[in-house]
Amino acid sequence: MPRHPYKRQPVKPDEVYNSLEVTKLISYVMVDGKRAVAAGLVYDLMDQLKKDGQDPLKVLHQAIENVAPVYEVKPRRLGGASYLVPTEVRRERKLFLAINWVINAAKARPNKEFHTFSQKLLAEISEAAKNQGQAVAKKLQTEKLAEANKAFAHLKW
Repeated sequence: MPRHPYKRQPVKPDEVYNSLEVTKLISYVMVDGKRAVAAGLVYDLMDQLKKDGQDPLKVLHQAIENVAPVYEVKPRRLGGASYLVPTEVRRERKLFLAINWVINAAKARPNKEFHTFSQKLLAEISEAAKNQGQAVAKKLQTEKLAEANKAFAHLKW
């Protein structure tokens, strides 16, 4: 067992929008430590939302809220059998899952229709804000699985 508890690093809000969600989005989009490239993609997305006449922070917050799951399942072994036990999702994990699902759904979009990643991300976030798209489908699938396994909710630990 570790001797010292893990000390979480505080997340600083980004410089342009002063938002923790935007900082997390930049961090999750980032590949190979290239923060400037990731920030450019995210700020390009935000500028495009602003050009469309929408408040970018509200749209992003709404998209994250629509994609974040309330319940998820965790496997628990008991007597040689594995049970999927539904558990509530913590706030930090909700944010992590929501942003990751949006990014993965954007990556899955075709290059023929969307030429840059910021266009793919824009399309996915816009759809998620309207409660549509692949990321919202992933949330519904996760919550449906949790609902189907609620008989095992008494096995929580």
